[in-house]
Amino acid sequence: MMDSTIEVLDTLPKQFLHKVELYGEDRVAVRQKEFGIWQEYSWIDSYKSVRDICLGLVSLGLQNGDRVCIVGDNDRHHLWADLAIMSAGATTVGIFTDAIPSEMEYVVTHSEAILAFAKDQEQCDKFLEIREKIPLVKRVIYWDPKGMWGYDDPWLMNLEEVCELGRQLLNEKPDLFEELIALSKGKDLCNICYTSGTTGLPKGAMLSHLNFLTALVASREIDPRYASDNQVSFTPLAWIAEHTLSVTPHCLDGIIINFPESPETVQQNIRGIAPDFIFYPARLWENLTALIQIRISDATWLNRALYKIFLPIGYKVADLRYAGKRPKPLLSVLYWLGNLLVFSPLRDQLGLSRVRSAITAGAALSPDMLRYFRALGINLKQVYSATETAAVGTQHRDDDVKFGSVGKPIPGMSAKISPEGEIWLGGPNVFHGYFKNPEETARSLSVDDQGMRWFHTGDAGHIDEDGHVIYLDRVSDMIELANKERFSPQYIQGQLKFSPYIRDVMVVGSKEIEYVTAIISIDFENVGRWAEKNQITYTTFVDLTQRPQVYDLVLEAVRSVNDKLPPGGRVRKFALLHKEFDADEAEMTRTRKLRRGFLTDRYNHMIEAMYADKASVDVSATVRYQDGREGVVETAVKIMTLEER
Repeated sequence: MMDSTIEVLDTLPKQFLHKVELYGEDRVAVRQKEFGIWQEYSWIDSYKSVRDICLGLVSLGLQNGDRVCIVGDNDRHHLWADLAIMSAGATTVGIFTDAIPSEMEYVVTHSEAILAFAKDQEQCDKFLEIREKIPLVKRVIYWDPKGMWGYDDPWLMNLEEVCELGRQLLNEKPDLFEELIALSKGKDLCNICYTSGTTGLPKGAMLSHLNFLTALVASREIDPRYASDNQVSFTPLAWIAEHTLSVTPHCLDGIIINFPESPETVQQNIRGIAPDFIFYPARLWENLTALIQIRISDATWLNRALYKIFLPIGYKVADLRYAGKRPKPLLSVLYWLGNLLVFSPLRDQLGLSRVRSAITAGAALSPDMLRYFRALGINLKQVYSATETAAVGTQHRDDDVKFGSVGKPIPGMSAKISPEGEIWLGGPNVFHGYFKNPEETARSLSVDDQGMRWFHTGDAGHIDEDGHVIYLDRVSDMIELANKERFSPQYIQGQLKFSPYIRDVMVVGSKEIEYVTAIISIDFENVGRWAEKNQITYTTFVDLTQRPQVYDLVLEAVRSVNDKLPPGGRVRKFALLHKEFDADEAEMTRTRKLRRGFLTDRYNHMIEAMYADKASVDVSATVRYQDGREGVVETAVKIMTLEER
């Protein structure tokens, strides 16, 4: 069901302008922590900044339909630049801050961007490195001048200079900003979001204003948003979810966006704000689980005892609510006591004391982890979505959570399963195709007789009798073994990552073999802390991974997961990788999804050794010592075999 205001205010800039007229100087629009102090900016402050940047860009030649790239940490200037580009009728193209120059070159070139925003010296240097390869880019605009004073290049331009150009144009044409916004239409593209590229080069998903607005209107029927809500913006603005769940509700509902001081202070700043709504990618919920478990292990004996006593009670209450039942009075009293002594202080430490609704997105979170956070009293719900559906699709409801599902389609959306077992999502928020890629568009997008667009997700799954979507894995990643057992690598990987000592896993199998194997990357910080606590000495990451005690530690986690799997689909062998999987080495995407094809090729010698019944495999490893020196060492990676139980 679509909000009637959307039909009139059909673009994000129109919604933004409406909020400016409504709230003016009276309400805070944006906060940003700088030098330890939260700086506040009213809606009028935001309006003036967006207006000046927009008109400055028009002075530099930006026209309706052009593309502009942005790369930089989440902060007010990033938000204002984003809204300014859309206000001019142009399209924003986000780039992840840790992208290497060649990745930036691909996005800038493919999107045909004519201007670029770069936060600081680091990002400007990347653009300078690829300057000759991106001739369409007229200017690179930076907003953090630190370190830029020695650069004497007219191609680089301070954001303040752009604002000054905007103010000059404002004097000549005082109504131009509002006129430009009035010309925008809901069907206009406002964002090209490049997918993570797990199976090849990134694809640019074309999204309109109405894609975002209808997505949020549908989503807020499940999770209402209010102008008084505080939200901390920390997941990358290059990721679709931040636009749908932060930028869009800022414009549509007037929520207050709070920007952390730096990426390193996010957790501290979240605790200071105590947001009303929060969404973490699955990876961050996994990290949070590991953090909690490590803190509990380091706590006093009394706190450890209380946690051990009340967590099972939390699980019982979560399970009853899952089954649609009310806890008995005695159990309710015990849960109240556990909440008072354990769960509430723990939520406060995490900055989740006021969270009304918490979302996990980006990848499937294991049912055990979802159940764990709900046992702690956090209203965590799984969202299943894609860049191509503007980050919404299916979602759990407050009173309808199935731990093994990803919820039901949100209002206004539909889900169905193709004859091949692929999940399709349909609705008004489905994208308009891939930029300059008609072949992939034809494969991934179809329109039915009623005019509804359907995105073919590429994911395997089914819909249960209650209408919940059950996600299994990528269709291409579902594997059948020689023993005819079919298994989902992602499910096993998610279960293993519930261990605080495991950071990443790649599970392997094929039709030619009878059993499953795994390459496991340890969580160096947590395992290192555990090793020190148990007086196990080590020198480097490589050395730590090959300690027998560490293999035994991981073996315990693997056995625990195997107990939940059918005998034919259990992990029979594993090896501890001598390094972490690294996005800079193309082993995973910028949103930390494994590139399975690439990893299979890179670690093929290790996989072959596991299936050849070898006890170890020789590898070359780069090591970094405490004094900063680097070197290459040859080491033997042990292969652990699990006995049948």
